[in-house]
Amino acid sequence: MFLWLGEKINYKKVILNEFGSPEVLRVVKKPTLPEPGTGEVRVKVLAASATFTDTMIRKGIYYGFKETPPLSPGYDMVGLVDKLGVDVTGLKTGQMVADLTVFGAYTEYMLRPANSLVPVPTGLDPAQAVSMVLSYVTAYQMLHRIAKVQRGQKILVHGAGGAVGTALLELGKLLDLEMYGTASKTKHDLVTSLGAAPIDYKSEDFLAKMQAIGGVDAAFDAISGDNFKRSFKSLKKGGMLVAYGFYNQALGRGGNVAKDYMNIALWNLLPNGRKAAFYSIGDLRKKNLEWFKKDLSTLFGLLKEDKLKPSIERRMKLEDAAQAHRLIEQAAVKGRIVLMIGK
Repeated sequence: MFLWLGEKINYKKVILNEFGSPEVLRVVKKPTLPEPGTGEVRVKVLAASATFTDTMIRKGIYYGFKETPPLSPGYDMVGLVDKLGVDVTGLKTGQMVADLTVFGAYTEYMLRPANSLVPVPTGLDPAQAVSMVLSYVTAYQMLHRIAKVQRGQKILVHGAGGAVGTALLELGKLLDLEMYGTASKTKHDLVTSLGAAPIDYKSEDFLAKMQAIGGVDAAFDAISGDNFKRSFKSLKKGGMLVAYGFYNQALGRGGNVAKDYMNIALWNLLPNGRKAAFYSIGDLRKKNLEWFKKDLSTLFGLLKEDKLKPSIERRMKLEDAAQAHRLIEQAAVKGRIVLMIGK
């Protein structure tokens, strides 16, 4: 049932009033639904991912993020169009849509610009669909738009048992790639099941292993710091390092974002035939929204055809957001967590 102008309803939303540990996340009740303005849509959220990026936003250390508390985390969502604002065309109430929100998706209702919404094919599971938005678009664009990986090439994936890592392996398998993935021992079965050779990052030297096979065509690294340097050395001539995060810094294990950016720029100047790039889904989306929409639609098509099967370890409630963040920071999750918010 869709709600008419002026009708009041209590709806739940996760709020943080200060940056900090998972305990800063609080579920609050809002007394009145937000009303869409011109060009906006009110969305009844069905599912939102709980991601490592969300934990960085919660801590106030997500690079380039300028919003301040109070705010709600939630980098992506899938939901139903609940109400259309003035001058909105091409959408209808009850239609399932997806969006990269960056923040704000841990809520039962939210407003979004109509032009940022991507239709979700009917019949898709909201939890699987929302997995496509941040994790799989990130993986897809790094593979196809940044590294431009070709069928049968070799790749190295760090954090191969995580949300983006598993997406990279699934998409890489569709390209018949020879894949290697670093992960904790507990996630090796998952990495193997996705077609990659697992490497225990605690006890094995991934650089030595990659050099022993002549190097890889692309390495995907969100670890940061010295790991970036070792990944760059893992490349064969003509290979590319795609850096896309600062995991060590986020966990307080050192690292310097500005220095990492500078190193990547400098490595591109070295006369060794290798390249390095930093990928940000938000930055690329701002530069080319149509790429984002096209790539997400492509992924929805692959999901509809059962060519992708997102590894979802847990479906949790909105009230479980703090626990979800704890599990993510403990690296206790194989694949991803989805917050199931609405029906």
